[in-house]
Formats: sequence, C-alpha cells, structure tokens
Amino acid sequence: MAHLTRSIGNLGGAFTYDIRNEDFILARPDRTEAGFHVSSINPPYFKYSSRYSAYAGVTADLYKGDPNIYASFVAVAAACMVPDGQLVAIIPRSFTNGLYFRGFRCYMNHTMSLDRIHVFRARNRVFRSLDVLQENIIGKYARRAQKSRITVCTSSGHEDLAKTKTGSYPARLLIDTSNEHEIIRIPESPREADILKHVEHWSGSFQDRGYAISTGPVVSHRTRKFIVGPDYEGDSIPLLGMHNVKANCVQWQGDHRKDARFRLIRGHEKHVIRNGIHVLLKRFSAKDDRRRLVAGVNVPGGALDGPWLALENHLNYVGRQEGNLELTEALGLATLFNSTFMDRYFRCISGNTQVNATEIRLLRLPDRETVWRIGESFLKHSGYDQQGIDEIVNSFIRVPELAIA
Repeated sequence: MAHLTRSIGNLGGAFTYDIRNEDFILARPDRTEAGFHVSSINPPYFKYSSRYSAYAGVTADLYKGDPNIYASFVAVAAACMVPDGQLVAIIPRSFTNGLYFRGFRCYMNHTMSLDRIHVFRARNRVFRSLDVLQENIIGKYARRAQKSRITVCTSSGHEDLAKTKTGSYPARLLIDTSNEHEIIRIPESPREADILKHVEHWSGSFQDRGYAISTGPVVSHRTRKFIVGPDYEGDSIPLLGMHNVKANCVQWQGDHRKDARFRLIRGHEKHVIRNGIHVLLKRFSAKDDRRRLVAGVNVPGGALDGPWLALENHLNYVGRQEGNLELTEALGLATLFNSTFMDRYFRCISGNTQVNATEIRLLRLPDRETVWRIGESFLKHSGYDQQGIDEIVNSFIRVPELAIA
C-alpha cells in the first residue's frame, strides 16, 4: 500500500488507505461508514450453518436465506455503495440460478445494475492451484437502476484474456423477470443469445405445460440395508442410477459394475415410486461434458416390470401433474431434452453441474401438441443418433440457422 501511495503521489494524485483487522460481514460497515465509490473484491467462499454460525441472519435485512458466505460478503459490499458507485467481484456463477440463491440474486437485481459479466468457461483454470472446481464469473455492478444492455465477455481462463470475445445484449434477455426467481441467463456467444431470443417466444414453462418433476427417493447412504448386488434372488427390483439412463431409453441388464437391486423389505414403500412411463433426467454432469441434459424414458417391462420403481437421488423423474404420461409424449419430451438446441439453452440459464428440479420447472417449452408431434416422429423410426434427434426437434420448433450453425 505504501508503494501504491508513492506511485500515485508521483503522478500528482493522492491515495490513502486504512487496513482493518475485523470481519467485514459482522462489522456491517454499511450501517456506520460513509459509502464506497469503488469496491473490488474476491470474497471468501464457504457454506455455514444457518442455525449455529455467527453469520446466520446477519444479512437478513438485505435478503432472505443463508446460501454462502460469498453472497453475504457481496451483499454487504453492495449495501455500502454510494449512488453510481462501482462494484467488481469475482464469484462463482452458482448465484445466477436456483432456489438456494434466490433471495441474494433478487436483492442484487433490485439494488444494482449488472453492467458487465466476464465468464471463464473452464472451471478448473482460474483457481487451479487451490483445487477449486467452480465456474467463475467477474461481475461489474453499479449502484443505480438496471442499464438497458449488458456486456458479456468470455475466455477459457486468465491465460487467454487477450483473446476475450465480447457481446452486448438486452438486459431483459439476460435477467428473467417473468417470475419470482429472476434468474440471470448468460449467453456465451451470439448463437446462444439467438437461442434465448427464440425461446422467449414460447409462452409456457415446463410447469405451465402441466409437467411435474421430482428427485429419485433412494439416498444410498441412508438405505444401505435395502441395496444388494444385481444377482440377488430375493424379493427385489432393479435400482436405477445415472449409468442406466441413455438418450431416450433406460437400460438395466444386471451386468454393469454399478448395477444393483433394491430389496422390497419392510419400510421400502417410502423409497420407491409407482412404476410407469416416466422421463428420467440425469442430475449431475461434469462442467466440460459434451452434454448437460441426458433424458431417458422408462417403459415398464422386462427387467423393469412390476408395480414399483426404485430410483437413486442422482436422477430426476418427470410425469404429469394430473394423470399419467403416455409413451408418445414421454418420447417427445425426452427427444426435446436430448437435442443440441435444448442443451445449449439450458447451459445459458445454468452454470451448475447439477440439473436441479427448480431449473427444469422454469424451463420454457413449446406447447404439448408440439412435444407430442416430436414423439410421433421419433416413434416412426428407430436408432436415432444425435444428428437425427436434432433434425426432428429443429424441424418442429423451427430453430434459427444461427442457433444450429
């Protein structure tokens, strides 16, 4: 700091500093200090107990919830800013979507103008030496009403910052104010922005279309007494995990190293669901996986016959809010999820490696008739590869050329 003071003084300016040995969040300088004009922060990152931590409830006057220490740190910094004051923070992208960060996200959306976002596409580069695997962004905010446009910059990491790609997009395209979640969508290219614009014309969401999504009820470490090997001959059913879900189908043959069965002993009822036609979605993926969305269709029969279905909690299952899914509609929905178009759309709205039920409920979808017609087209043929799936979906939802280039 002394060196900085001398350097600025040599240029004819003045710089003063004050180093404080105190906890920024617990101190709440927004309540006692003059406002900040500029704040540049790399906040701490860890979860804390909402019941026992000293940080629990400290920012309750700013937003609801206790999602992570970095949210508390950024929120207090934002509260310290004077009108038009600028805040720059490098933080995980996780706050931009999901129920967990909704309170913090809405607070920032209503308090600050998000002017610029820099996305690091490779989550293992920015803090490689610390073994931190997060998709990180740099957000530039200002204390005023939201600007009409937001600049998005992208690079793989800090090594290629000189080759950063930049785009400018309407704020209404990136900040979704159509519901109380107010997720922040980040297109990393003009193609992805074009996808978002196209989806904006769809009038309904997954939930609006009458679909329901839940998480598989089998939590392995809590149900160990129920889980046995694939050769178990007692009263049991196959236990489906992520490895059993393929594009548009579900396979359990008992010969995979991860295959297992679920015993139907006393107490099994709360860990199984009624067997039927369901779309199964993988909940987890690696950030750099080729696909984020992978959906299969469970059809009762063969090894998966019988009244019950056992699903690990690494899977989501989709049905109708009222009544049951029919095979044609289920295949249409799975084909849509498995399309390149839908995968790119989902990556715009979620930087997480998890596919959470909250995000799926908010996904915009074409109407049910279109979903049904996609399923009918899929049923006319068999053995579709990715190109075939994309051709079906693109023909029905009229994907712009820019989005599929």
